[in-house]
Parts: sequence; C-alpha cells; structure tokens
Amino acid sequence: MGYRPPTVKLPLSPEKIDGRTVTFRPVRDGIESEVSGVIQVIEDANGFNVNASYIVGQNPPRSHVYWFDQSEIDAITRSLIKEKRRILIVDDEPDSTHLVKILLEKTGGYVVLEENDGAKAHQTAQNFRPDVILLDIMMPETDGGEVAAQIEADPELRSTPIIFLTALITKPEIKTGLRIEGHRSLAKPINIPELISGIEEVCPRVTFG
Repeated sequence: MGYRPPTVKLPLSPEKIDGRTVTFRPVRDGIESEVSGVIQVIEDANGFNVNASYIVGQNPPRSHVYWFDQSEIDAITRSLIKEKRRILIVDDEPDSTHLVKILLEKTGGYVVLEENDGAKAHQTAQNFRPDVILLDIMMPETDGGEVAAQIEADPELRSTPIIFLTALITKPEIKTGLRIEGHRSLAKPINIPELISGIEEVCPRVTFG
C-alpha cells in the first residue's frame, strides 16, 4: 500500500499559501536541520495535501518531497499572518501619500508603496500585489474611478479591497455608511486611526483559537 499524505485543513485560503517559500525541518524524514522549499497545495476530497520539495546532499544533490501534517501547517500559517499588510496608496499629492506612508509604517503592521500617477496605478498594483488599495478620487488625467474600474477588470486584482480617499464628502457623511461605487470611503484630511480601522475592516486578519 502506497504512502498517503496527511490530509489537513487550511486556516488560510490555498492562494495565500501555495507557492510560498518556507523554511522548515523535515523531521519525519530523519533530518533535523532546516531546509527551504516551495509550498504546493493539492486539494483532497476531505481537505488538502500540502508539501514542499527540498534538496539534500551535494554529491549528487537529491530532491525530496515532504508532506506537512496539521500541526506544521498551523505553525506555517501563524507565521504567515504575522507578515505586514501591503498597502498601495494612489494620490497625486506626494506630500500627502508620504505622510500616510510614514504614519502607517510607524505602527509596524504595514508596508506602504506610494503611486502619484493615476495612469500608472494599475501597473503598480500588478507589480506590488497589495492587500488593500487606498485610492484618491480627484486626480488629473486618470481619476480614481477609472483606476478602480481597471482594478476590477483585472482577474488577478479584482478581489483587492479598495478604499476611496476624497475631499468631496464630509466625515458626517462617512459615518452614515456612505459608499462610493460600492467601496468604503474616507474623508480627507485622513485620520490615521480611522484609516487603520478601515483597512482592518476590509481586510481582516486571520486569528487562531
């Protein structure tokens, strides 16, 4: 009877884990040292099988496949959720974006990339793969509505949450739950605690019991 890989439940979506490089100890293979491999997620009838290939030896090098059990997957995902949120802020005012970048990164929970040209925002998002996009509405040439439409038409980005930043609406209007084109919106000037609350609302962190 052949080897049956452990069936595991994923605390995160498969896309968040598949393809990640991970450092681990393949102890069931009799190896106590740390090795690196790329995670592969395979859907099983009852859950998922998750493995990573790694290299041992040098002359000649040999490739092994290690199948993770549930406790190892839980440890990997706990490590992954400690990663900083990737935030893309698109606004034609460099002073404004730089201040938001400094204040968000100061919290220790975010990596922020600034884009001050709306026409380049879609390409920047494709390259950066943000967890959340903060998007000014009023920009020259390509405004926030156009950028949002480009993001939503991109199969690889359409699920990325967008928060509109605008001086066109007031804070009292925001408190009524006003949404623009279906997206959460925040009034300028930006209040950082409110911004962080908005980011965590549209992109909540995974926790484990």
